[in-house]
Amino acid sequence: MTKKELEQKLIEKNIQRDLYALDGGLPNEAYCLNYNHKRNIWEVYYSERGQKTGLKSFDKEEEACNYFYNTLINILKDMGL
Repeated sequence: MTKKELEQKLIEKNIQRDLYALDGGLPNEAYCLNYNHKRNIWEVYYSERGQKTGLKSFDKEEEACNYFYNTLINILKDMGL
């Protein structure tokens, strides 16, 4: 899926907007998707206290978006949300 499709799916699932960021950055305690223009890769990570943790890199937008969605949904399920 594309980033736009990912955003739509998260909205349809009523995922709280403060749990994720689809434009990267370092928001506090949020799952992030970022396109790193310098390295020409997609990144998925958890942002906490100004640090990227669990960083995964992908060559393709579709792979990164699918990973982001599946990871976030599974974590929320495990939390009972």
